[in-house]
Amino acid sequence: MNSFISETLDTILQTTKSFENVVFVLPSQRAGVFVKQTFKNKILAGFLPQILNIGDFVEEISEINKADSVQLLFHFYTIYKDIEENPDTFDVFSTWAFTVLQDFNEIDQHLIKPKDIFVYLRDIHRLQKWSVKGEFKETELMKDHFSFMEKLEDFYAVFYQFLISNKIGYQGVLYREATKNVENFISKNQHKKYCFIGFNALNTAEEFLFQEFLSAGNSEVYWDIDKTFYEGNHQAGSFLRKYKKQWKYYEKNPIQTIKNYFSESKNIQVIGASKNITQIKHAGEILSKLPNHNNTALVLADETLLPITLNSLPKSVEAINITMGYPLKDIPTTSLIFAIFQLFNNQEKLQKQKDKQFYHKDVVRFVKDASIYKLLQIDAETNVADIISATIVKENTTFINQTKITEFLAPLDEEIKEVVCLIFNPFSTIAEFLSRILKLINVLKDTANDLEKEYLFRFYTAFTQLQNLHIEFNYVQNLKTLHQFFRQLIQSESLSFKGEPLQGLQLMGVLETRMLDFENVIITSVNEGVLPASSQQNTFIPFDVKIEFGLPTYKEKDALFSYHFFRLLQRAKNIFILYNTEHDVFGSGEKSRFVTQLEMMRDDITEKIISPKVVTSATKLKEIQKDEKVLERLQELAKKGISPSALTNYLYNPIAFYKQKVLKINEFENVEETVAANTMGTVVHDTLEALYKPFIGKFLSVDDIINMQQKTKELVTFYFSEHFKNGDIATGKNRLVFEVANRFVENFLANEKQLLKDENNQLKIIGTEQNLAAEITVEGIDFPIKIHGQVDRIDELNGVVRIIDYKTGMVDANKLKVVDFENIRDLKHHKAIQVMLYAFLYTQNNKFDFSNNLEAGIISFKNLKSGFLKMNFSSNYRTPDNEVTEEKLNDFMDEIKVFLKEVYNSKIDFIEPADLPY
Repeated sequence: MNSFISETLDTILQTTKSFENVVFVLPSQRAGVFVKQTFKNKILAGFLPQILNIGDFVEEISEINKADSVQLLFHFYTIYKDIEENPDTFDVFSTWAFTVLQDFNEIDQHLIKPKDIFVYLRDIHRLQKWSVKGEFKETELMKDHFSFMEKLEDFYAVFYQFLISNKIGYQGVLYREATKNVENFISKNQHKKYCFIGFNALNTAEEFLFQEFLSAGNSEVYWDIDKTFYEGNHQAGSFLRKYKKQWKYYEKNPIQTIKNYFSESKNIQVIGASKNITQIKHAGEILSKLPNHNNTALVLADETLLPITLNSLPKSVEAINITMGYPLKDIPTTSLIFAIFQLFNNQEKLQKQKDKQFYHKDVVRFVKDASIYKLLQIDAETNVADIISATIVKENTTFINQTKITEFLAPLDEEIKEVVCLIFNPFSTIAEFLSRILKLINVLKDTANDLEKEYLFRFYTAFTQLQNLHIEFNYVQNLKTLHQFFRQLIQSESLSFKGEPLQGLQLMGVLETRMLDFENVIITSVNEGVLPASSQQNTFIPFDVKIEFGLPTYKEKDALFSYHFFRLLQRAKNIFILYNTEHDVFGSGEKSRFVTQLEMMRDDITEKIISPKVVTSATKLKEIQKDEKVLERLQELAKKGISPSALTNYLYNPIAFYKQKVLKINEFENVEETVAANTMGTVVHDTLEALYKPFIGKFLSVDDIINMQQKTKELVTFYFSEHFKNGDIATGKNRLVFEVANRFVENFLANEKQLLKDENNQLKIIGTEQNLAAEITVEGIDFPIKIHGQVDRIDELNGVVRIIDYKTGMVDANKLKVVDFENIRDLKHHKAIQVMLYAFLYTQNNKFDFSNNLEAGIISFKNLKSGFLKMNFSSNYRTPDNEVTEEKLNDFMDEIKVFLKEVYNSKIDFIEPADLPY
């Protein structure tokens, strides 16, 4: 494959032998590296030409230095404040100023007379206000907008003058000034020859400059275009056809380097892939099949996929050169900076500045950041970050104060301790806040690897620049503005990679492919809305005004990307075009119009749709054998006691039972900010126990209940303070939970009061929260098994003993209906198992006389209107059977013994059920 660079140099070498006074002007910096390498291969000795990219070349002609966007923004705000009577604050200003600067840049690049376009814009808006009846109603928002449009010309004029006098500017200023200076520049450099190589879509200023150099003689422009696109009416050749028609130079001179490669035989595959990940993974598969990657480009139309791509490259890719920026927003250091901002944003939002307290999640997020975590390592076993997070959970601390954090950091080295403590200091000034971040970055670099140092250095320079600008201008007054400005900054900024561009796989964006040719080309995300990008443009200049003044619109942008896409295919031999077939995100589902055009132009294209390889395998249920240690632990459990809930847990999922009771793995504890359901349940249980305990062995009266009602709120408050440590129940969701718990108890007592108002009802409290236990012998197991449980309440109503279990959740009567104990393993009967076991334990402990009536059941606080939900053993809903008899208990316990035999049988493994509902 003969590349455009190689062919162009061959053409130049035919007429030029010495390159001491030759200047090559190229579209990009990266292309210069390839030009130098190709040039060295073609000449044995002699001077290399001077190689400049177009930006540096224009800067040299204009004699003005290009300023970065952040610096320009601060200068622009200075001008804006002087002109505007009621200026916006800097944070509001920065939201629209970037767009205005972009429009100014475009106006200057295309040499539009500023007065003409701004007067035109002003008149449009004045016409919009005009009404035949003269009754145009102007809202405040419209008034602001019209006023803003009227002042744009003033902003531009004063700002432009300021930039010129300070010899700095945005790119458009450099271009406009270069067109004014070009004649003088050419006369000073008549001894030099200028070669403009690989350009296509030029702005008006560039067109002017190129023509000036061409008309002065001793200069040439070398275009990279194929006959297929140039000679027809193809969009990719539209710019060059325009130059040929309009430029005076081409009336007498031919256009250089038009070739005919596109029509040659090629291997072109158009591949539809479901979702972005599949595209990138398939690109990796294509790369793994190539013998080497020295003449291969992987082009990402969607550059945000770079992180995924880097993780999807095959092992055969030994060398890689990335020619695009890695977005700052995806860099780990960004999340650390955001974590610092979050500490103070939430402190302000939750009004904790005065107390110097920080929200626990923000503190943990900061200390658990990978780079900070490394700093906080005391020894191989201990890390301060782990101590902080464990203490927060243990003490249920929603907010943690600065003093406490300083105590945690005490064991660290003095320098590290000082810098980390500094982060938690109360916010004083922006300058001081920026300096504490800079100090932290300085300390982090000592434990960072090479890549992390690159990240840190990029942020160090960014924050140093911000600090310098702040000292000079003092526009950022608070953290909120700084945070917003930082967020805006990282959205548009990227970290540039520098590598050895002449080796291995070239990973690049579409714009970076300019001038470069590759034998193997893989392009991903070739979808409408990505390539070409959507027609939406961020500007204050309407579409029709752009047309009127010859400013580029999305049409020119489409033509530009059409050129880049088709130029990349001209000399390539193996081309793989991938697109996303799914309609789940913007710019997906529909392949690019460029692909459709390509399919119409050629008949040698292979098309296919791919989907992720789904490897099916039989779901293997978890299975744990009962070895000697497990059986030993189960025997200990038999001695200690198995609770009804542990037994139902086994029936639900034996693996969960194994983890909790054999391995003793408890659930992960978290900070309880909002009162958890089990905490509320405990509070309700404890409150009722405290209310009823003094009446054990006594008959209750209505007056007793009235006395209880007066103590309710006080007791609920007390038990919340016991079980919800450091939690606030005065506001928010927790207040609602508190009120619900209080209402549960009040409603329960109201039901009791209603019951006792009937003088025929006699209610005697036998016990509350009683711990009961009984040993049972099971055939085949040579040791007794203890069953134990805590019964919420035992009472006697009109001679019937009732075993009552409280439930704060919703329970209906169907859950306690059991006709046949053989089906009791079913999930819907698990509450019935618990209640029946409590009944069994009570009868065993009290040698119950079954000539007396016994009932067992549940009182559901969410279903209080149904009252006491009793065990029901009847299949006929008209005639319920609620009595718990000795015979029924014996039948029930026979089934429980079957379950226990299963638990203690060494040949029956713990197996996960295949039909777990959740």
